[in-house]
Amino acid sequence: MLKGKIHRARVTGADLNYEGSIEIDSSLMEAAGIIPFEQVDIWNITNGERFSTYALSAPRGSGTAAINGAAARKVQQGDEIIITAFAWMSEKQALHWKPHVVLVDRENRLKPKGHLVQTVKHQAIFR
Repeated sequence: MLKGKIHRARVTGADLNYEGSIEIDSSLMEAAGIIPFEQVDIWNITNGERFSTYALSAPRGSGTAAINGAAARKVQQGDEIIITAFAWMSEKQALHWKPHVVLVDRENRLKPKGHLVQTVKHQAIFR
């Protein structure tokens, strides 16, 4: 199940020579329910690339969304990305689950919730 998502963040840096990971503003990580060293999937809206890495905390309020290591070849500064984390859970938990969806502005600052995540009737899926 989708655990958390940071939608339309802008890449603030890409360092090929760094060990690896994505550095994310810790306030965004907290809002999305993403913890340090958790695996995340990155979907690049700008060029269509998709890849996985792990999250590291960047200073709170910095707006950082920096891709490091080999994955730096898949982004450029200014690209729009979606950062997602997934979780395993029981069918019973999944029926009522609501992911943490974070919307950001052009500087990767939290936006007020403009829409709520719609819950879908999942009962038919599991039967």
